[in-house]
Amino acid sequence: MGLMPSVLPDGESVPDDGALPPHALEGAGERPLGFYLHVPYCATRCGYCDFNTYTASELRGTGGVLASRDNYAEQVVEEIRLARKVLGDDPRPVRTVFVGGGTPTLLAAGDLVRMLGAVREEFGLADDAEVTTEANPDSVNPAYLAELRAGGFNRISFGMQSAKQHVLKILDRTHTPGRPEACVGEARAAGFEHVNLDLIYGTPGETDDDWRASLDAAIGAGPDHISAYALIVEEGTQLARRIRRGEVPMTDDDVHADRYLIAEDVLSGAGFDWYEVSNWATSEAGRCLHNELYWRGADWWGAGPGAHSHVGGVRWWNVKHPGAYAAALAAGKTPGAGRELLSEEDRRVERVLLELRLKEGVELSLLKPAGLAASRKALADGLLDAGPYAAGRAVLTLRGRLLADAVVRDLVD
Repeated sequence: MGLMPSVLPDGESVPDDGALPPHALEGAGERPLGFYLHVPYCATRCGYCDFNTYTASELRGTGGVLASRDNYAEQVVEEIRLARKVLGDDPRPVRTVFVGGGTPTLLAAGDLVRMLGAVREEFGLADDAEVTTEANPDSVNPAYLAELRAGGFNRISFGMQSAKQHVLKILDRTHTPGRPEACVGEARAAGFEHVNLDLIYGTPGETDDDWRASLDAAIGAGPDHISAYALIVEEGTQLARRIRRGEVPMTDDDVHADRYLIAEDVLSGAGFDWYEVSNWATSEAGRCLHNELYWRGADWWGAGPGAHSHVGGVRWWNVKHPGAYAAALAAGKTPGAGRELLSEEDRRVERVLLELRLKEGVELSLLKPAGLAASRKALADGLLDAGPYAAGRAVLTLRGRLLADAVVRDLVD
């Protein structure tokens, strides 16, 4: 759920002290502030993964002691302290903290709590702050979860992907079927208020029945949030190479559409309500507030190698490699690799791109004449809901959600 593309964009340089243009903090008090803390380490690399993550063998000889997991928490704490300096006397308490990866739970629970503690000490947490970590099912146990909960985490997201062993094998997932469901129970016992399970559909070799079984297993475990994503085969991944060699079949867009319809049918029947194209929750309180910060263009600071940040129309990103990240902080410099200043038009386009994917949709007033004309066609084609449209909002129908990317492209052109 973190914004972690594997390839960094181009951009202008970031000042050594990370200073922001003065306009970035204008009106900041009216915008929520969140933190994303990236942990770039994994025990093994999943075949479909294109995130900025590293296994021990990939780091060996490239980062030295600076890139060690053992001192990683202290590096993130240093960047959080840098954030305090850059944001100055910004009075906002932090609304959300999300620890993502990689596999955050490869670090000791105390390290994650320490990172969270730095955010609390430097900025303060809102009374109702949402504090999430991602976790692999085979990297936690009841004692670990209890330590996280006692340290202030109140939401956890487990990577389940599938309930079927042959699907997990294609994805190179190391946990066994049933373990993610058991983790939900352990998290509840530890006192976690909100629990998410991530699922992936459209894996080569998966059938409709396999997908239904995965949905049923996830629902039966008792989370209050489920994310379901179509498998995207990224160039350069092990899965892409296997498909190119003909070892497994290519994924199919029609299959993805069918699986999405199954997901909506099964999840809505079980009391889950969609609030973003790929996300369902049992209540408004169960929504992922941190992701909503992204989708609604709020402010967040991303700490860690390759992490992206956004404050007041300024977007920047850190150096990718853990060794380079550690070296920058050790030298007292920002780890920022580049940044861009978003124009009003950039921000308008991004609002349309992101807000249209939400259940509340996007205001028609944000559309230009060509986009408004495209919206009328989308309405006539059954891709937008007539009721909200009459009230001035573009809201996707179920069919529109299947074609969300195409609808968005038409509305921003």
